[in-house]
Amino acid sequence: MTAMIKVHALQKHFIMHNQGGIRLPVFSDVAFDVSAGEALILHGESGVGKTSLLRILYGNYKPSSGHVLVRHGEDYIDLATATPRAILTVRRKTIRYVSQFLRVIPRVTTLDIVKDPLLARGIDDTMATEKAKDLLSRLNLAERLWHLAPATFSGGEQQRVNIARCFVDPASILLLDEPTASLDAKNRDVVVDLINEARESGAAIIGIFHDEYVRDRVATRRLDLTQFKKAA
Repeated sequence: MTAMIKVHALQKHFIMHNQGGIRLPVFSDVAFDVSAGEALILHGESGVGKTSLLRILYGNYKPSSGHVLVRHGEDYIDLATATPRAILTVRRKTIRYVSQFLRVIPRVTTLDIVKDPLLARGIDDTMATEKAKDLLSRLNLAERLWHLAPATFSGGEQQRVNIARCFVDPASILLLDEPTASLDAKNRDVVVDLINEARESGAAIIGIFHDEYVRDRVATRRLDLTQFKKAA
């Protein structure tokens, strides 16, 4: 199988400038590959660096050292050294990220938020709208909410918008940070099905799930970050 992400000798520490320049190690010597059709679950106690690692894989955080090679088309791009423009291109075409919070432009409607990845890829507006509606229906988001901005939605409703935006046009790499945390059991199971369908279609998935039930249903492998929690 083709490796979609290759992580080598990855190290991260933070410098606490407002606390006398204290160096706070997060992890060091992290190494793993994730291939198409795999779901790697990041495991470990709170504070071990799971979310920090996902943010590095998405290019939000710059690692202190090491490499994050992402298969982008026929080539690999190292997000540890890539330019901001290159990182944005990878995000548009290769990586989708579901964070624990929905961050959107105020007053943009739910339907526009969800269909935007399709429009960015050149999909016709009518087709993009129908795909967005189908997915929002599958996620049990009431139709009366589709033409409203989600700023005032409940946490669970906002998270379903977040998930719909990711899965309306699944990329070859999916990064998932607690996507089911604020969902009820019914919608949690819908998301589990979406994750497994994407993986079976060839997506490489890296995720954080505190729900053991969800981990058991989606994981093909687990990586315990505790082993990398040492002085950096």
